[in-house]
Amino acid sequence: MKKLLIPLSLLFALLLAACGSSTAPAEQEGAAPAEISEICGDPSKLDDELSIYNWTDYIDDAIIEQFEAECGVNITYDTFSSNEDLLAKLQAGATGYDVIVPSDYMVTIMRQLDMLKELDKANIPNLANLDEIFLDPPYDPGLVYSVPYQWGTTGIGYNEETVGEVPDSWDWIFDPEKVSQLSGEISLLNDQREVIGAALKYAGYSMNSVDEAELAAAKEVILAIKPYVATFDSDAYGDLLVAGDVALGHGWSGGYFQDIYESEDENLGYVIPQEGGVIWTDNMAVPKSSRRPYTAEIFINYILEPEIGAQLTNWTYYGSPNAASLPMIDDDVKEDPGIYPPEETMAKLEFLSDLGEGTLLWDRIWTEIKSQ
Repeated sequence: MKKLLIPLSLLFALLLAACGSSTAPAEQEGAAPAEISEICGDPSKLDDELSIYNWTDYIDDAIIEQFEAECGVNITYDTFSSNEDLLAKLQAGATGYDVIVPSDYMVTIMRQLDMLKELDKANIPNLANLDEIFLDPPYDPGLVYSVPYQWGTTGIGYNEETVGEVPDSWDWIFDPEKVSQLSGEISLLNDQREVIGAALKYAGYSMNSVDEAELAAAKEVILAIKPYVATFDSDAYGDLLVAGDVALGHGWSGGYFQDIYESEDENLGYVIPQEGGVIWTDNMAVPKSSRRPYTAEIFINYILEPEIGAQLTNWTYYGSPNAASLPMIDDDVKEDPGIYPPEETMAKLEFLSDLGEGTLLWDRIWTEIKSQ
């Protein structure tokens, strides 16, 4: 469930304030603190505003409030529902964002489109806190343009009482015989890479295929079960499951766990299909159009503080790439195989990669799926 405990960093700030520390937040809302915290870098370079564009339900509001209080920076926070929405917004001319959170394959695309600023790592010393497996990712070798934010998987959320068993196979999403038994009680992500990718995995292909025949087969798999699907949703899929509006859904691990833990309904769960699925990393990056790159890098460094990284994961229920945060992450999160999968499960997972010219084929197929 979402924690109501006071974060350690906030508690520490409050204690300092009680002792008359100069790092206490200013009394007037929106005013800069009397003295900027050391974690906020050089006050002479720090802007008083920052604009962030992130996924829905992907940060504890307290983290935003803590950064504002410690650094005297007012944050404007907007959200999106898919990588394609993020890309389209920026390509349409949105130039006001300073920190964006694209997934792995979208980092590759944005790099190729020359949309990302090369990061000044001198402003992000907390990169040293990252687990070594995240230091040289294929989508951004050497982390030149991005910094890992959270990681997770895509799988199946379910109500075992309604379904009758743990639906640990993609059959429960794509086999018409099974799906028809739950007609109108199934949700799919409103995300072409995830839905088509899952159908490809069900059909025995790579989730990154650009083979026209394989994609045509995946399209038919999806169209065959579409009449039984209640909705395509990337924002409220966990809420739909908890509310009983659906009994089965396709979604991201943390999005389900946030709502499942909050509900405390023992019939609800999340499972990674036995055939495998998507493993992904979402990343913080600075658009080239940002007018406040230094403050953006200070915010990125702030997220990589060990206590903040743990606070983030304890709220989102996604895995943290921050090795220094692990001791402070709740045991129920660290020990949940849906959040931190065992090695044999990890071996079956795929990262989504840039499709190159195949993107146009995927776009066409997705349009045909949604329009029929």
